[in-house]
Amino acid sequence: MQFSRRKLFAQSMCAGLETFPTHDSTGKVNAIKAIAFDGFAIFDPQSVSSRAEETFPGRAAELMNLWRTRQFEYSWLRTSMQRYEDFWHVTDDALRFAANALKLDLNSRSHARLMDAYLELKTWPDVVPALSRLKTAGLRLSLLSNFTNEMMRAGIRNSSLDDMFEHILSTDGVRAYKPAPRAYSMGVDAFRLKRQQILFVAFAGWDAAGAASFGYPTFWTNRLNATAEMLGAGPISAGLDLDEMVRWLLPKLPGSS
Repeated sequence: MQFSRRKLFAQSMCAGLETFPTHDSTGKVNAIKAIAFDGFAIFDPQSVSSRAEETFPGRAAELMNLWRTRQFEYSWLRTSMQRYEDFWHVTDDALRFAANALKLDLNSRSHARLMDAYLELKTWPDVVPALSRLKTAGLRLSLLSNFTNEMMRAGIRNSSLDDMFEHILSTDGVRAYKPAPRAYSMGVDAFRLKRQQILFVAFAGWDAAGAASFGYPTFWTNRLNATAEMLGAGPISAGLDLDEMVRWLLPKLPGSS
């Protein structure tokens, strides 16, 4: 019964969304040779919320909501304005805005503790087993994230993933944040593959739509059970975690029974 509920969840997330021709007549996903993961599909940000609750007891939920909203709005606005700053800077600006708006006393100590939480992220529990299975299957893996290189490499160190990813791709490299097409193009350039050969694994609905619009076959790891975005493009499948993605993808690869 649990599998049926998950199957219905994935179907509901993908209903009516654009798909891409990655299957042959037998149903094999024969084009996929590499996978690019968004940072939050790998690293669990809930520890930041815990740090916020420690810092501002009883105010964490409203702080995190406004901080996250401004964090991503600022990244998109800076791309549109052509006034790029890296994601660490954007995160800092968004935190200061949120604290000012909520009239919270963000002193130097509380500011440093909240920002440092982004350098202390670890993986979601399902990540290491999923990545190991994908590597064993011969798939090439990368991160493709708005995070800075320092933020991603800190997460990799915290979770002992040093040999897991072939490429660590920060949008700093093109000075434009996802969902700008030139941000997604970093995966094509790094792997030297066609976009149809790279599965993009998104954490956020807007990122799933952006990657799909760019031309990546996309899996939405919808860990928060969010509503699908209405942006005219979307994932070819979705699930609650990377275990769902692995169970969806591996049987479809060439050589699987």
